[in-house]
Amino acid sequence: MSNPLVRKLSNYVDLPEDDRKALEALAQAPKVVAAHTDIIREGDPMDGVYLILTGWACRYKILPDGQRQLMAYFIPGDLCDQRIFILERMDHCIGTITPATVAVIAAQTMIDLTDRHPRIARALWWSTLVDEAITREWVVNVGQCKAMERVGHLICEMFVRLRAVGLTDGLSFDFPVTQTELGDTTGLSTVHTNGMLQELRAEGLISVKGRRVTIVDLDRLVELSMFNPNYLHLERESDGPDNRIS
Repeated sequence: MSNPLVRKLSNYVDLPEDDRKALEALAQAPKVVAAHTDIIREGDPMDGVYLILTGWACRYKILPDGQRQLMAYFIPGDLCDQRIFILERMDHCIGTITPATVAVIAAQTMIDLTDRHPRIARALWWSTLVDEAITREWVVNVGQCKAMERVGHLICEMFVRLRAVGLTDGLSFDFPVTQTELGDTTGLSTVHTNGMLQELRAEGLISVKGRRVTIVDLDRLVELSMFNPNYLHLERESDGPDNRIS
């Protein structure tokens, strides 16, 4: 199976062929996980680093009263935190949103990979900084933005992230998140989430057919959502910043 991590990291650093082969080897012996299934739960002992090869997954926490907060979406090419093996036990859950194919990478494999391939190590550092930047952006989005801005911003972000690994078709892409999951991400009720999606449609900004989203007016959606892709840092190390998303 081809490893989408190669394409993702190539957005940050030019990788020679031996580095690409080393990354491809990480995708050996993947496991298939059904939709809405925990890959690992809070309190479980660590068994390695999780690499999403196909499908979507998420990071989440459940409060004692049963409420859930989604804190990250993982798409093909994403590592569910490359340093997580340092922990003895998980302090959050990682679960699938769709059926997914997941490679479990042993801790020693990750250590050897970064020791032997400094350019991969650099790309992984970059990727980790982007993950942290996304978390900061989500905190601001939930804490300070209006409901429609929250939903629109998330749609813009996922479009840019999916495009970076070749999973968009023009301005269309699969967005398999349920309204309940979207509400658990943006801090909105399911009813409020549905209302925001309807408003974005009514404003001629997006169209939704099943699990397929099409951005009808990207410039207006970006403006409404106050979306600036700077935090995704998709320029390569040899290039200057490029903030365009169109």
